[in-house]
Amino acid sequence: MSLYDISVKAKDGRDVSLSDYKGKVLLIVNTATGCGFTPQYTGLQKLYNTYRDKGLEILDFPCNQFGEQAPGTIMEIDTFCALNYGTTFPRFAKIDVNGPDESPLYAFLKKEKSGLFLSHIKWNFTKFLIDRKGNVVRRYAPADLPEHIEKDIVALL
Repeated sequence: MSLYDISVKAKDGRDVSLSDYKGKVLLIVNTATGCGFTPQYTGLQKLYNTYRDKGLEILDFPCNQFGEQAPGTIMEIDTFCALNYGTTFPRFAKIDVNGPDESPLYAFLKKEKSGLFLSHIKWNFTKFLIDRKGNVVRRYAPADLPEHIEKDIVALL
């Protein structure tokens, strides 16, 4: 199975195949609006503004599994992010990244970049960098700021 065999739910509930993103560099992030890392939306949007035309897509997956820090509906989350951080990158339906209802996307990402202490997503704003061929290149911790991973993104563009 490859990344491009996986489908996810758009914020409007329709199925989206990740094959729609073939040929793009992806940064996949599980997010929350009430988290100490929420201000990272600013850095994510800056990366998106700078590199979207060069082939970067940031895929935002709100997750309420960590301290219930993503309350509300997906439309409330989307409005919050647009109004407070000016986000324009794709945001998808809320998902689980661990446990029995874990998204197939996150099962795949964790399988590709796991190891000691990495078999689970530990918190919101864990990031996965994917190359243009769909390979998971790197996993970043929640505290890794978007501006600190910019050089890795540029290397793949």
